[in-house]
Amino acid sequence: MEQGRTRGTTPPHPAPSHPAPEADAGPRVPEQSRGEHTHSEPPAPRLVQRHSVRGQVLDALRTALVSGELVPGEVYSAPALGTRLGVSATPVREAMQQLATEGAVEVVPNRGFRVTRRTPRELAELAEVRALIEVPVMLRLARTVPADRWSELRPLAEATSAAAALGDRAHYAESDRAFHRAVLALAGNEQLVAIAEDLHRRSQWPLVAGPATRRADLVADAAEHSALLDALIAQDLTVVQALVREHFTGGR
Repeated sequence: MEQGRTRGTTPPHPAPSHPAPEADAGPRVPEQSRGEHTHSEPPAPRLVQRHSVRGQVLDALRTALVSGELVPGEVYSAPALGTRLGVSATPVREAMQQLATEGAVEVVPNRGFRVTRRTPRELAELAEVRALIEVPVMLRLARTVPADRWSELRPLAEATSAAAALGDRAHYAESDRAFHRAVLALAGNEQLVAIAEDLHRRSQWPLVAGPATRRADLVADAAEHSALLDALIAQDLTVVQALVREHFTGGR
């Protein structure tokens, strides 16, 4: 490789036909060290590790929000949460900034982050927007997607039922999004899936609000997933529309 040699220069003397002895050569410097950067340099693994820690912290905070461990209206500091999670405050701040863009928390200057309280009006607005986006898409998919493709989504519906039966709100929220994401993905529009996912996540944060979301509510909600698949397989557009609208009225 000639990458380490400065362009436009030539050696003052011809290279010897035989390599000089090691004693005369002096310490060998790898070609890559002459001002070049390679993938083997230390910063790369550090960046990967930091990204991994941030992702783990974000997942942990999302679980704490949905499970009710982080209470709406309360303010939490990044250092305190970092101590709880066994990490520094930096990845916590980064994760909290992401949660702020999702509407789960709001920044409180010089204090930390306050968990957002959702009003009934906000929930109704989110449900309306989700219905405006997803109902027409599902009706179109019901006309065009073959029954066997819908049957492939049955395990995702069953996963929501399993989480609901355990009363595991955090796991339920995750599996609920996975089911809806898989349904909308059949439309082949990545932007649609991303927007719907953001709206869906925003509508789930009220799960932390207290006893309103009981195990029975989750079980009933999960049952609607299986009923929706049945209607999609049967291409029953009236039932599909009714089920999707009903599904959204609870902000799910």
